[in-house]
Amino acid sequence: MAVSRIIRLWPIAALCATTIALGGCSTQIADMPAIGLPADAPERPKEAGGYLPVHDLPPDRNEEVMKPAELAKIQAELAAARDRQAAAANSAAPAKPAKK
Repeated sequence: MAVSRIIRLWPIAALCATTIALGGCSTQIADMPAIGLPADAPERPKEAGGYLPVHDLPPDRNEEVMKPAELAKIQAELAAARDRQAAAANSAAPAKPAKK
């Protein structure tokens, strides 16, 4: 009985070993023209790109992001929208049931 179990485990072990072995080659297989990329895809660079320049900051702006008048107008519009939403939520709230 134990021998038949071992014989049944060999195909499973072989399948696992094959999966692990092919998993290590996946990047090379993906670069093959017949399997991986379509023929009209742009060619990948041979060397992986470097890190993005984290410490390179954009230059400072010369003008203000938003003028104070525009900022006040937008804040007033947002406050009015908030008040409309609060009024709509209060009118749509169900009335409390009367206690017996």
